[in-house]
Amino acid sequence: MQTTETQLIRQASTGDLNAFNALVLLHQEGIFNLAWRVLGEEMAAADATQETFLTAFRKLHTFRGGNFKAWLGRIVTHICYDMLRYQKRRPADSIEDLAPEDNDDGLPLATQDPLPEEVTLQRELQRAIQACINALKPDQRVALVLCDVESYSYQEIANLERVSLGTVKSRISRARASVRECLRGVKELLPLSYRQQL
Repeated sequence: MQTTETQLIRQASTGDLNAFNALVLLHQEGIFNLAWRVLGEEMAAADATQETFLTAFRKLHTFRGGNFKAWLGRIVTHICYDMLRYQKRRPADSIEDLAPEDNDDGLPLATQDPLPEEVTLQRELQRAIQACINALKPDQRVALVLCDVESYSYQEIANLERVSLGTVKSRISRARASVRECLRGVKELLPLSYRQQL
């Protein structure tokens, strides 16, 4: 018989570490992806993910039912906000930032997949998009990632962020406009259909 998420939460709230670990396995990928998109850095996202689950374990007694994923989403969002505020106060260069832009971890394996030039263009586009997202104000960045990357509805984001629906719509609209404006600088990386929309 498979254990449901509700049963795991109930067991974990009594201190059952195996049940909590099962919850972590269910949600860690989604939480990491959300943190990575908001923070724009893998190590910071890993730290935020770890802190999210430590906080969730300590505060599991405060979970009152409902959508556990959304509850975790609220925790990681607040942790990301804190990390962004800290980065703003104390900016630092990482070792990766000091490495050349074209630094690679090795030669690609020979495949029938896209040509190296296509892969390089795709990576450059991904970097450019992430840089545009990173340039957003934290509240706009979180709203955009939740909506356009994680596919949360406007209402779910409003509930998660504890703000009005109008505020969410405004943040997403401004974020999209800023990203669109930012991408004009790398228009040549975009597919032709998107270039015509800018």
